[in-house]
Amino acid sequence: MHTVASADGTPIAFARTGSGPPLVLVPGGGANDHTRWDADGVRPAFAEHYTVYAIDGRGLGESGDADKYALEREFEDVAAVVESIDEPAVLLGHSSGALVALEAAVRTDNLRKLILYEPPIPVGDHVLDVEEPVAEMEMLLDEGQNEQVLVLFLREIADIPPEEIDALREAPNWQRRVEGAYTIPRAIRGVSEYEFDPARFTAMTTPTLLLAGSESPPFHHAATEALDEAHPNSRIVTFEGHGHVAMLTATDRFIDEVLTFVREAD
Repeated sequence: MHTVASADGTPIAFARTGSGPPLVLVPGGGANDHTRWDADGVRPAFAEHYTVYAIDGRGLGESGDADKYALEREFEDVAAVVESIDEPAVLLGHSSGALVALEAAVRTDNLRKLILYEPPIPVGDHVLDVEEPVAEMEMLLDEGQNEQVLVLFLREIADIPPEEIDALREAPNWQRRVEGAYTIPRAIRGVSEYEFDPARFTAMTTPTLLLAGSESPPFHHAATEALDEAHPNSRIVTFEGHGHVAMLTATDRFIDEVLTFVREAD
């Protein structure tokens, strides 16, 4: 593992594998660290063509933490990793990691392309009602029931269907996610308080691919469409018949869409 200091001095860890142009991976919420990309063979597939930088989020894996949490620090964490690379990188984020990647993109000039898979951006009437589930999560954490916190997040917040949760349970990184479940409530609150201002992204020139699942909840569809409307250099690719975790349910298609976009001329 390698580390870089974020803006507030917190060490942020990342695993670097492969060779070639840089590709930075930001995992989604639910206490995912860099191993999230290994369960489906995604990172090894990318590492055949690129130097892959897979990040441990703040407070997870080998990354450090701070006494006080703010979602903005995570934006700075990813920007710090991107800035540490000696050539422009491609940045890929999933779910809340896509929101973090989006905001990191406006904090660095060292990007070549951006790939975002359903960032949970509250738009219009599509907002996250999180107070009740977060309160329940905090109670469960006090009782030491970390796994129930993770399951509650997947079911109530991420809206992952039961069969996909079962598949996630079988992934090698499940226990690591259970151990990091204490980070889930704070991250949910941070995302729920995020305010999307489309005007901030109308001047973005970075070519951006917006990935979406046809079976994902309306919340994710609305967010993806709002971002596509605001961004002058983006396009949407939809995984028909799949939802929020197509890297798990349609792994080959996910890998192919990412590699095709990265290889296109800028």
